[in-house]
This record gives sequence, structure tokens and C-alpha cells, in this order.
Amino acid sequence: MTTSIRGTAVPGARAADGGDPDEARGAALAVPCARAAGWRLVASCAGPVAIGAGTPRVPAAGAGRGRRTAAMAARLRRLSYALIAVPFTLGYTLVLLGTGLYTHLGDPGTVRDVLVGSSTDVAHLSQRPLLTLLVSALWAVGGITSPYLLAFPLVLGALERRVGAVRTAGVFLLGHVLATLLTELPVAASVAVGHLPASSLRRLDYGVSYGLIACAAALAGLLPPRRRWALLGGIGLALAAGSLVDIDPLTGWGHAFALLIGVVCWPYIRRNARWRPSSNGGDGVGRRFAHSERASGNT
Repeated sequence: MTTSIRGTAVPGARAADGGDPDEARGAALAVPCARAAGWRLVASCAGPVAIGAGTPRVPAAGAGRGRRTAAMAARLRRLSYALIAVPFTLGYTLVLLGTGLYTHLGDPGTVRDVLVGSSTDVAHLSQRPLLTLLVSALWAVGGITSPYLLAFPLVLGALERRVGAVRTAGVFLLGHVLATLLTELPVAASVAVGHLPASSLRRLDYGVSYGLIACAAALAGLLPPRRRWALLGGIGLALAAGSLVDIDPLTGWGHAFALLIGVVCWPYIRRNARWRPSSNGGDGVGRRFAHSERASGNT
């Protein structure tokens, strides 16, 4: 009989009882080997390992799945926080998605009538100016496949994170309204003096492009110089390329006015930005932005 304490064989116990001396010596060799290895199996120990020796732990089958689930939940929380931080951009993007789907799935005749009724031409502006300006900004030219719909959340989201929802909405509306009036009022004056025919009072003009370009130009004012002029240059090239496709010169002028309006907003945007370029940052990256000393957020 082998005597043990917590699984540790007592050397010589079997020999004392008249057992096999070789087995007793093997048990005696197993004890120091097991102790030296922390009760783990050691290849260099020829003797049998004591009963209490520990074994490597095998991770549970669901441990990896649990870690993946936790990582996905953390990413979803970060995404939800990012969306909550830009309520104006999120809500407006959902509206544009809805109207874009309607232009593709709705009856073509009805869609055409709705878009004509939303046009910011002189005839509609003279009858119901506020409603026309509001309704015309609920559409993206091209519908669900419009490039404006892709750029809209990127540009307005970046601006809203820096200046808040109210100021972002103000820049957007300023660009949309002023650029529209600066292009349509000269048309009305030209028709009044006889330089243009009366048919010029009715034209199809709608979309978010004026407000979007104004916000993009305003966002450029918060970037370091190199990125600022790169963004403005990219906007200019995109507008020049669009003018080659769009034969309406008034739209091109409206885009140019919207770009200028966004640049004019730079002092206001910089004074109220949560983040602004540091005075000694130069052409640095995002880490060279310093926190504004003024109160941030919406007012």
C-alpha cells in the first residue's frame, strides 16, 4: 500500500511494507521533479508524476467568442456616441436618404411635379419664399446615387463635431439661402428690364449643394494651412468639372457664391470652434490642434 499526503507519495513506504524497492525509488524521484516543476509534468523526469501534479489549463470554448462579442459591443458603443454627437447631420442625412429613395421608387410623373414645385426659381420665390427655400433643401440632385449624398455626412459631420449643431445649421442655411438669392435676384431684375425672357422666371433648381459647399469651405478654415488650401483646391476642381457637365450657368455661379460664403464664415467659425489650429502648429496634423479657450458647443 502507498501512503500519500495530498497526492504526494511518501518515499520508502512501499519498501517498508515489503513492496518493490524499484517502484519506491521511482516514487522518490517523482517527488522532487514534481516540486521543481510546480507540480507540472517535466520531460526530464523519468519517474512517474505525483497524483496532485497540475496540468495546463485549456481555455473555454466560448472565451474567444466572448471577447469578439465584447469588442463588437465596444465598437457599436463608440459608433452610437459618434452619431449622438452629430444630431443635425444624422437627422438631415436620414431625410435626404428618404427623399432620394422616393425619387427612385415613386411615380416618375409625381416625382417630377414635386421637384418642380420645390424649385427655387423666381416664380416660386415670389409666391412663397420661405417654404420654397426650405423644401428645395430636402433633396439631393441625383437621388440615392447622388455624390452630394455621400459627401454630406462627411463634411457636415466633421464641421458639427467642431462647432456644434446650431452653428453648422446656420452655416448651411446661410450658404443655401444667400447663394440662391444672389443667383435668382439678378434673373428677376434682368427679366424686369427686358434683358431676359419671361420663361427665365421658371427653372428647375433644387438641392443641398449650396449649403454643402458653404459648410465645406467653412470647415477648411479650421484645418492647418496645407490641408485648408488642399480642400479648397479640391472643391474648386470639383466645381470646375461640374460646370463642364451642367449647362446651367446660374448653378455654377451659385456654387461659387456658396464657396465664398463659407470662407467669409471663417472668423465666426474659428472663434466658436471646439478645436482650432494652434498658433505654432504650422502645417501639422490633428495632434497640433489646440483646445479653444472659448466656450464650446451650441448656444
